[in-house]
Amino acid sequence: MTSVVVPFRSSDPKRRLATLSDRDRVRLAEAMLADVLAAAVAVGRVLVVSPQPIALPEGVTHVPDPHHGQGAAVRAALDAAAATGLPGPYLVVNADLPCATSRDLLALAGAVPDGGLALVAAPDGTTNALAFADERLFEPVYGPGSAERFAALGEARLLDAPNLIDDVDAPSDLARLGARLGEHTRRVLAVLGLESAA
Repeated sequence: MTSVVVPFRSSDPKRRLATLSDRDRVRLAEAMLADVLAAAVAVGRVLVVSPQPIALPEGVTHVPDPHHGQGAAVRAALDAAAATGLPGPYLVVNADLPCATSRDLLALAGAVPDGGLALVAAPDGTTNALAFADERLFEPVYGPGSAERFAALGEARLLDAPNLIDDVDAPSDLARLGARLGEHTRRVLAVLGLESAA
């Protein structure tokens, strides 16, 4: 088993999906989170860090976001995991990866070298997913070019996992990912009348 941290911006999420109404952006963000959680609960204990409590599946723990950016949010969840004795490796998985599967997360956990970390970089050089042998390896180095900075924190392996590389930042991403999207995301797209985009 492993421990999975998912940072989630529950208020005003996915601002780059500006063609959708605020309500629809929230619904889509929550659906993508649900797909990530469906993959995560099968591989270990899951903690979601968000500014306010949200509806979560049974067994998933909410951690309050300290409101100091993504790095501080992840640190708060990793501290909570360590304080309650949750096992490593410790995965950090972004909430906008609706193609993620349990197999992808197991591969990420399995790629962690002894005492090191594994990561999945987005095409723009940011970081979509991380796995640490020890949660103390984590440093809050998010932002442009973060994948390179995370890789410098210790012995690192870069994982080529399309379902973790492909995040959703724009409506065109939904169209590109199509049938690989998780069932929660596909369902919301259908309700919103956007199924043709995917």
